[in-house]
Amino acid sequence: MYVESASKKFDELISKHAVLERISHGHIFTEGPVWNAREGALYWTDIIGDTIWKWTPDVGREVVLNPSEHANGMTFDRQGRLVVAGWTNRTVWRKEHDGSIKPLATTYKGVKINTPNDIVVKSDGAIYFTDPPGGMGIVEMEGEDLQQYLDYSGVYRIDQETGELMLVTQDVPGCNGLTFSPDEKTLYVNDTGARHIKAFDVQSDGSLSNGRLFADIHGVEPGNPDGMKVDVEGNVYCTGPAGVHVLDPAGNFLGRILVPEHCANMAWGDSDWKSMYMAARGSVWRIRFNIQGMPV
Repeated sequence: MYVESASKKFDELISKHAVLERISHGHIFTEGPVWNAREGALYWTDIIGDTIWKWTPDVGREVVLNPSEHANGMTFDRQGRLVVAGWTNRTVWRKEHDGSIKPLATTYKGVKINTPNDIVVKSDGAIYFTDPPGGMGIVEMEGEDLQQYLDYSGVYRIDQETGELMLVTQDVPGCNGLTFSPDEKTLYVNDTGARHIKAFDVQSDGSLSNGRLFADIHGVEPGNPDGMKVDVEGNVYCTGPAGVHVLDPAGNFLGRILVPEHCANMAWGDSDWKSMYMAARGSVWRIRFNIQGMPV
């Protein structure tokens, strides 16, 4: 059994007989899955493997970029361009339609940023990303410059029109995964070290306010808060002990998906957005829900 229910609501979200399917394996540290609706393809990173991969049902998997400079989280912008949290190259960058790479953020107020981890694009085109220093301490991912110049972990916003980089909060010391509520009035940011999720109100200028605790993600099994997504009803999905934990919009625990490997991130996909793809160390897994996830 891969589905562990703790509520009637969870039973409505997914069948207790749902099958967990492995679509790719043989990787080292998978992360950053994102579905490309235009192509009908899943993209993901292998951070230590230094590769961005793509998978389609008819072709299977293929390499998109190698080396990737240990890319981490990924998403697509409103124009269908791949936007990447370039962990150990300490840059947020975008893959243009012609295949060229465009850096979007490398410094904040003239100081080199840390190691961008996860990333999301709002409907107005603004890019939000987390920037903890974690990539500096993992030997397999270390880059040429290991000096930490900022003495905090930040969450930033890149303005679509001006390219201006705004620090929206530094109140999540172990910031990692982030996701918007369906109406984009709330931004959720999790803290891997503290094992909790914080919620922030999103203001009209893109800044954040009213940071508060949304939920704790604890357990005895291996796994921490890392990747995060929401469905169309506002339920929050966050990696945690043993797999993916599901919370309602009030932060109540509904149940979890049990994943055989350490799960780092997930993405909604397929033509109906009801499949969840999970990046779990050496493999990428898929499971079907009854509810639609928020499309990218």
